[in-house]
Amino acid sequence: MAIPRQLPNAITVARIPLAVVFFVLLLLGGTYGIPDLAFRWTAAILFIIAISTDWVDGYLARRYDIVSDFGKLWDPIADKLLTGAGFIGLAVLGELGAFGWSFVVIILVREWGITIHRFVVAKQHIVAAAWMGKLKTAVQGVALSWALLPLHVLIGLDAWVLITAVLMVAVLLLTVVSGIDYVVAQVRGGRQGQTGS
Repeated sequence: MAIPRQLPNAITVARIPLAVVFFVLLLLGGTYGIPDLAFRWTAAILFIIAISTDWVDGYLARRYDIVSDFGKLWDPIADKLLTGAGFIGLAVLGELGAFGWSFVVIILVREWGITIHRFVVAKQHIVAAAWMGKLKTAVQGVALSWALLPLHVLIGLDAWVLITAVLMVAVLLLTVVSGIDYVVAQVRGGRQGQTGS
């Protein structure tokens, strides 16, 4: 069955307005979803749906051989807008505990530094996400989904916060390591280009 060639790109672009709606709903829900759990549940579910489309558009593009430079460039950007909205929202609500804004700054500097680099070099070549970057995005999605779902009403606040903290440590480590991996790969690629090998 044929699908429209632009469908994967349309799904990618759709994540951008979804990120804005999600962010607003998250803030309206209040810290830990207090006083309005309905907003918090809605924000969490919307985030999970939006972040899941990252797999959908990638699968469609590969399955039907319609991978495009637009998708390679904008797919990670849409992901970063969505996850960035999640991290910033949790920080605004004071839910990152000891991590706080320093954690968010490290995440955003890494994410947007690489994004800006992708834009700068886009005229020469498109830098697709490496496997470690994809793993980082997947772990960010899992950690944020857990932190956004108000499961403290089921398992208790202390257990929920502890699990969130463990997941955020994993996010921080992967974000930093994948950022270093990206820089090293770009430096090596530049040197190979200069030597003609």
